[in-house]
Amino acid sequence: DWIHRHREALREALADVRLLLVVDVGGGTTDLTLIRVSADGETPVLERVGVGDHLMLGGDNMDMALAHLVEQRLGGVRLNAASLSQLLQQCRAAKERLLASEPPESATVTLVGSGARLVGGARSAKLGREEVDALIVDGFFPRVTMEDHPHGRRGAIVEFGLPYAADAAVTRHVAAFLAKHAHVSAEAVGDAGGAGSLAPDAVLLNGGVFSSHALTQRLMAILESWRQGPVRQLHLEDPMTAVARGAVAYAIARRGHSTRIGGGAARSYFLVLEGAEGEQQAVCLLPRGTPEGQEIVLEGRTFALRLGEPVGFQTASLTGDHGYRSGELISTSEADFVQLPPIATVLEDGGEWAEVDVQLSVMLTEVGTLDVSCLAVEDRGRRWHLAFQLRGTAAAFIDEPEHPRFAEAAALIERLYGTRSKDVGPKEIRGLRSRLEGILGARESWRTVLLRRLFAELWEGARRRRRSSYHERLWLSLVGFCLRPGFGYPLDDWRVGQLWSLHRQGIQYKEDAQNWSEWWTLWRRVCGGLDETAHRALLADVATDLRPVRRGAQPAKGARARSYDDMVRLVGSLERLPADLKAEVGDVLLRRLESKGEPPETWWAVGRLGSRAPLYGSSHAVVPTTKAERWIEAMLALDWKGSQVLPFAAAQLTRLSGDRERDMDPDLRRRVAERLRQHKAPKRWVSMVESVVELDAADEQRAFGESLPPGLRLVD
Repeated sequence: DWIHRHREALREALADVRLLLVVDVGGGTTDLTLIRVSADGETPVLERVGVGDHLMLGGDNMDMALAHLVEQRLGGVRLNAASLSQLLQQCRAAKERLLASEPPESATVTLVGSGARLVGGARSAKLGREEVDALIVDGFFPRVTMEDHPHGRRGAIVEFGLPYAADAAVTRHVAAFLAKHAHVSAEAVGDAGGAGSLAPDAVLLNGGVFSSHALTQRLMAILESWRQGPVRQLHLEDPMTAVARGAVAYAIARRGHSTRIGGGAARSYFLVLEGAEGEQQAVCLLPRGTPEGQEIVLEGRTFALRLGEPVGFQTASLTGDHGYRSGELISTSEADFVQLPPIATVLEDGGEWAEVDVQLSVMLTEVGTLDVSCLAVEDRGRRWHLAFQLRGTAAAFIDEPEHPRFAEAAALIERLYGTRSKDVGPKEIRGLRSRLEGILGARESWRTVLLRRLFAELWEGARRRRRSSYHERLWLSLVGFCLRPGFGYPLDDWRVGQLWSLHRQGIQYKEDAQNWSEWWTLWRRVCGGLDETAHRALLADVATDLRPVRRGAQPAKGARARSYDDMVRLVGSLERLPADLKAEVGDVLLRRLESKGEPPETWWAVGRLGSRAPLYGSSHAVVPTTKAERWIEAMLALDWKGSQVLPFAAAQLTRLSGDRERDMDPDLRRRVAERLRQHKAPKRWVSMVESVVELDAADEQRAFGESLPPGLRLVD
């Protein structure tokens, strides 16, 4: 937008500018860009040389910080979501007045009532200019040096579960961004020497945040202190519409009618390959400086592409001036590679497993992805497309080494579930788990990469699981254990999709209660990776056995034979059900709890169904708060003596999420917290009711029904 407005005199507008920093701080995000300016010809050449991460940090965080401050002054009563939204708007307006060029000493924030008390129920509080300066200017734009980088802890106020940046200081993020791109800064400014010379000599500010005079002046002062000299500010006529107008200007520039920001690839990009004897090599996919949209075919290089099975692709980048050529092969030990986010996928071709010779076609897109097409050598009409993200970091678990004794474990599974029927007795089958532990170590220590590889071996024997009741039982048990929790590792959606194809087949040995137990446990373990349709199907499987029984009656024998306790655990894990259906199921379980013989796991299931903070389900599908409050009242009316299930279920039901639409009434949560203290429940259970906290490993185990694999961490 700025270029288009100054297109008639762009050379004069950018006179003496060599390195331009764009800082865009909007309502919810912050974006940083570096542009090198060369003015050798009639028209300046603009080249994008650095792009920062998309930070979830902006004006909304500032407004929330003020809203929390004002909320305490309005009587300290926790506001509901509608009132908080109103308060945020009021705080935003007050912030803009108090951070303007000629601010008043204070501003009044008024929160009106509702209904008949629209006017009479209004409450007001004052915000002073100095305290807003301290909270917003010093809090989000503190004076820092170029060596001050973001802290690893969470510093921004979190509400509604948004993934805000760990550090709320915009200026520290700017410092880290400039440090990351010091080499291109040195090139742009001629490497005059000294850290200050690497700071930009011009800046363009965008976003509603910079309508504030105080914030603009603070950032400019910091940039000038880094540069140890003046920094020129390019004036943007209308920041509120600049992005929309800029999109139109970009379309005009693409047609050759205006100056376009170029730059191409800021780095050279490589595909990491396994060489001889485990040595890693890398082939250059795209040399530094390659323009966006230009397709490059790696002539003279042929690759073997696996189809029909999980495969991983790892890319890496290099900075610097070395002129690599596309297709050039080098050792990864020769240079300081930066690994990029990998791709793990299954490439299909309508058939069984195969290996195809392909050539690679590569293109850097204008939206910042590296598009790689695998072209079959014998039939160029067959191609497989991959898109690599060039931001973020690589997933460390992709390259975990294989267990040194994995081959022994795979051979043992092959003996029991292989294509040839072996003379295997019940005793050998029953000892499979202990023999695997003897080879691989205790089951609880098996890392996710090992578990998923064991799943692949077991899946090969899926059709042979019916050789005997023992074969089926152990297969169901091991498969569920190896694929739990059904998500969180590359290609888990594909693996769970494979497993779900067996659902309609059911179990072979229906007379065996233990096989039913393993069947329900299997789906409970992996249902985090299943969709709503699958969760509905699983609920339908057990619906008949869940029907309420007469008060005082015993559960039906058929339900016990089909392992009713495990059915209940499964039902509590069906978080992807819609809210109204979960509420209906929870009411049914409460009616069952009025009868004798109902297992304590039913309370656990009620707690999971009504949880305010689902483990993997959508926050939009939580049971209505009024319904969950009735359930917790039913729990509070009981004697908790001797029970560990009831206190944890109550903690799950009232756990604080930070979303005021989901969270229960503060008084009710205080009652639950006090009851937990009286029961001498673990302090973390009390903490999760009183504040927003993540579950620790022990609580994850209670919530899921068992522990997560080592190396796999649930992030709330």
